[in-house]
Amino acid sequence: MATANVEKTRSRLEKRIEEGSYYEAHQQLRVVSQRYVKARKFDAAIEILCAGAHALLKAGQSASGGDLCLLLVDVYKAANLEPSHTSKSRLLELAMAISPTEPSRKRFIGECVAWSAKYGPYPAGDPELHHLVGNMYAQDKEVYEAEKHLILGNKQSGEILASLLYDWYTQDQPHTAAMYISRAVLPYLLIGNTREAFRSMEVFTDQLVRDSPGLVVQRVQSGMLDLRILPSLPLINFLTLLVVGVRTGGSDNFRTLRSHYSSKLREVTIWDDALEQIGEIYFGVQVRRPHNILDMMGNLFGGQPTGASSRAISDEADFD
Repeated sequence: MATANVEKTRSRLEKRIEEGSYYEAHQQLRVVSQRYVKARKFDAAIEILCAGAHALLKAGQSASGGDLCLLLVDVYKAANLEPSHTSKSRLLELAMAISPTEPSRKRFIGECVAWSAKYGPYPAGDPELHHLVGNMYAQDKEVYEAEKHLILGNKQSGEILASLLYDWYTQDQPHTAAMYISRAVLPYLLIGNTREAFRSMEVFTDQLVRDSPGLVVQRVQSGMLDLRILPSLPLINFLTLLVVGVRTGGSDNFRTLRSHYSSKLREVTIWDDALEQIGEIYFGVQVRRPHNILDMMGNLFGGQPTGASSRAISDEADFD
């Protein structure tokens, strides 16, 4: 709760912003917040910076508002503040208030994730924060940024990522479907999140079948499993069987799966390193050489999921 002195200072500086004295207000907010930090009055510094940033951003002063947002994260660090619903909500609200065209927004989000990684229990950053940021980027149609965060998100992230990738895929040719959903399935498997790998595959396939009345679908039932096989999209079938196979493992199963689809897999060599690593993690197939997971993720996320050879992935795929 704000003290009378903090509330008075906040009101005065907000009035300066309303009057159009943006530069003066910005500088005074910096000075006052640092004064509070030196006095170890971190709650007061956070309140002043949060209110000031919102006021400047509302007034269209994206650069000044973004600067205060970055300063707010520095105060979080100085206070050794741990991620909580309140601390994360403040940051997300500010991120959403910054214009997507403002350069400091991406840096601010990166600093937020880094703070959550250092002061929270998750080395890759807080999953809820990743999810909310990824969802924000998804709404802005910034696919490359969204997928990086959704991969590290929570149990709702896979569905959002799959839908985002499906929307992106619909702008491409029917035969490229596997290239898009692989951007979710393979990274999820690489970080050990089999639940979201399965869920994202399921959501993408649901949308694909629903929107493609001419698509032939064969159902294969075995025990508790009810799989959909799409004869015209062999690489979709490969990914489907892969996410099912990781639950049972077995080196022979993995080798048989890769062998059966070998001719199609030769058209997506960008998957090779990831599949080798997945083979070792889930199926006990020793990797010929060590791979850096960050390099593999970078390769999977690099650029449009199509290429000159993508037509060869399936010459049969035509749903019209």
